[in-house]
Amino acid sequence: AAGLCPCWVLLASRRAALRALCGSVRGLAAGPEMHFGFQTVTEAERREKIYQVFENVAKKYDVMNDSMTLGLHRVWKDILVRKMNPCPGTLLLDVAGGTGDIAFRFIDYVRSVRQRQLQRKLKHHQNLSWQEISETYQENKFKSLGDSQVVVCDINKEMLKVGKQKAQHHGYSEGLSWVLGNAEELPFDDDKFDVYTIAFGIRNVTRTDLALQEAYRVLKPGGRFLCLEFSHVSNPLISRLYDLYSFQVIPVLGEVIAGDWKSYQYLVESIRRFPPQEELKAMIEDAGFFKVDYQNLNSGIVAIHSGFKL
Repeated sequence: AAGLCPCWVLLASRRAALRALCGSVRGLAAGPEMHFGFQTVTEAERREKIYQVFENVAKKYDVMNDSMTLGLHRVWKDILVRKMNPCPGTLLLDVAGGTGDIAFRFIDYVRSVRQRQLQRKLKHHQNLSWQEISETYQENKFKSLGDSQVVVCDINKEMLKVGKQKAQHHGYSEGLSWVLGNAEELPFDDDKFDVYTIAFGIRNVTRTDLALQEAYRVLKPGGRFLCLEFSHVSNPLISRLYDLYSFQVIPVLGEVIAGDWKSYQYLVESIRRFPPQEELKAMIEDAGFFKVDYQNLNSGIVAIHSGFKL
């Protein structure tokens, strides 16, 4: 028996090496380690966990946004669309925009521009009869967006479902389409869109670098990238108050309103793990964009990053 011991030792060591190799292969298949809030997970686990978060919160997403930000998210989104300043004929891709907030604002903005254009046109033709004015309005009624279109792309079916229900309820149908798709691998041709927006979505993308490269790919030369996202607060006093509110109040609101403490705990943590303004700016430049800058809102609680494909 003593003579067999070296063989068993050799066999055991080979088995251990094989187990280690299999573990390494499984680790490579799952992807590198990354963060999910303050947890460390694999790339595959992060993707699945984030999908589950938004599937859980979809039905209460708008209510929670109002509660968490005290309604400020509406102002921030208005500022984003005004910064975009879309004209009739603009083709917009709104990524991670499942509930339609940016898309609806885009449609309202373009309709308003078209209406002002029509009024100016009629004002310069004071000699038109009432019938001619009425006919002109009727002609433009059915093309109020002037060939503008917005495509909402989201990876989460539940978020898209909520967005479609809102669109139907509020009467948005013209120039609006919904696509199930991943920001890291967009189902669109190269050089297709005039503007790409992503609002409060990029920090939940598994590979931010891939999402930025895809944004660059699908934009036309001269197209614009716009990102609205929670960022890093510059004022120390506001930062301390913001942390207190975020960690002590927001998860409680999530539990009370949506029955989901963990999802909103993650959302708070994900903001702290997201790159600060200058780092995100550098990432956008690395993806190929030019004239990249950002605008802090409310002392940097959120920031709008902008860049152009030239």
